[in-house]
Amino acid sequence: MKILVVSDSHGDVDNLRAAVEQSSPEMVLHLGDGWRDAELLAARYPELPLEKVPGNCDYRRDEAAVRLLTLGGKRILICHGHTLGVKSNLSILLRTALEQGADAALFGHTHKPLVDIRRGVVLLNPGSIGSYSRPTYATLEIEGGKCLPATHDLKRTF
Repeated sequence: MKILVVSDSHGDVDNLRAAVEQSSPEMVLHLGDGWRDAELLAARYPELPLEKVPGNCDYRRDEAAVRLLTLGGKRILICHGHTLGVKSNLSILLRTALEQGADAALFGHTHKPLVDIRRGVVLLNPGSIGSYSRPTYATLEIEGGKCLPATHDLKRTF
């Protein structure tokens, strides 16, 4: 299972579309600061499953800031990260992931791509897909019972 992981699109639906075309995913996870962008992407690719969480710029108080999904037999925690203090350090994120029995914790907010493994938990930040910085995204492949994370620079083709 190949999952496209994006965050912090901040209105740049074209970059989201380019990431889908570049990565050919089976599913998309949007980690916040672009709730409406994720909805527009879902309308453009209705056959592509999409899950999302709100970011600090989304003003979606009725939506869960942290969600636990089971994908390909793996428990994946998704969040924007602002409620877990990820700009300071990753200790609250890691503790939350461990408490939930997560195999991976995916977060945004910092606009900095990261792949790390701590205490057996994959920590993955796709960076920002928005155009005001160097646009990046991540993929998470679940294969053979393993989570295989990677970050990528976006190559705009249109």
